[in-house]
Amino acid sequence: MANDEIYDEITKALEAGEPVALATVAQTLGSTPRKTGAKMVVRADGSFAGTIGGGCGEGEVWQEAMDALEDGRPRLVEVDLTEPTDGEDKICGGVMRIFVERLNPDQA
Repeated sequence: MANDEIYDEITKALEAGEPVALATVAQTLGSTPRKTGAKMVVRADGSFAGTIGGGCGEGEVWQEAMDALEDGRPRLVEVDLTEPTDGEDKICGGVMRIFVERLNPDQA
């Protein structure tokens, strides 16, 4: 999903009076599934559009986005893909830092 589509999703939600959380890859170190600037938007119902890389790292960012929707606080989430896991979804070997922020309808 291109960033234009992400912005369309954000606009639709905000115009409908619904807040969203925007997760943006702010920094990458080493091999990562997505690069700086990749975005994912998360709605209050838990649905989302876009991706910051999939796997359990994306699940962690999704949870932080849900928390940001609840408390309104921005956060920087570090997803470490260097640690071995029982699964095979952390195969990249890098680190991503993702900025997560709540966007409110009154900001539209």
